[in-house]
Amino acid sequence: MRISRDEIQTSTAQIEIGSSTHVGRVRSNNEDNFRVVPALNLFVLSDGIGGQANGEVASALAVETIVTHCLKASADRTSLNGDVSQSTISDRTYCLLRSVNLANRAILEASVIDPRLQGMGATLVAASIEGLRLSLVHVGDSRAYLLRGSHLERLTADHTLVAEQVRNGLLTQEQAQTNPLRRILIRALGAREEVEIDFHEHELRVGDNLLLCSDGLTGMVPETEIADILFHESDAQCAADRLVTSANQHGGEDNVTVILVRIGANVGQSGL
Repeated sequence: MRISRDEIQTSTAQIEIGSSTHVGRVRSNNEDNFRVVPALNLFVLSDGIGGQANGEVASALAVETIVTHCLKASADRTSLNGDVSQSTISDRTYCLLRSVNLANRAILEASVIDPRLQGMGATLVAASIEGLRLSLVHVGDSRAYLLRGSHLERLTADHTLVAEQVRNGLLTQEQAQTNPLRRILIRALGAREEVEIDFHEHELRVGDNLLLCSDGLTGMVPETEIADILFHESDAQCAADRLVTSANQHGGEDNVTVILVRIGANVGQSGL
């Protein structure tokens, strides 16, 4: 599925967006879900876990819960009030954190109500932009990247067993790439009542490229090739399409979804 650029214009024309998703070449259903909310400069991507369409249910619940909460917060700022101190983070980041906790609860409750959905879960990466300030949250192994100039920087750390072993010095990056356990998650939405959420705030610059993607891209396409496509493709939608095409050309072993956000001059504020 492709969403055209005309359908996802933001309220500030200085942000250009491209997005694309594909089932891949091996699987029969797409368990990835994503939403772009132009009015809020909000971008949400989730990869479902569970198989037999259960993952698709979990990722849809995650995306819709987060979008619904953020839209409510933008209309009624009192919904941001809570018992957790947010003195060190922005309202946008706090809103994203609240929404991810709600999404975790929604997935868990749905799996309790319907035994057929037991074991389902989802990864999550979501971004919200105000001016040149980026709020970013994530759980699992869906990733966010920042391309600045020709340099590609990963903004998220995978919550997988193998990635944790690399961080602890038990495996090398080279060993991790071929380890048969590399896709086993240690964090996901819907796995338990409380979920640990990574969150970050970054200052963006004019010309930056923010990429959100499922592991169907990063499991297939080397980061050097991702950077090359982002750097050389001038149109955001064409770049998103090329990334998905590249994943399928490399084997397409998983669903693949990308959201690409390009920051232009005079970026305004919207939403919360």
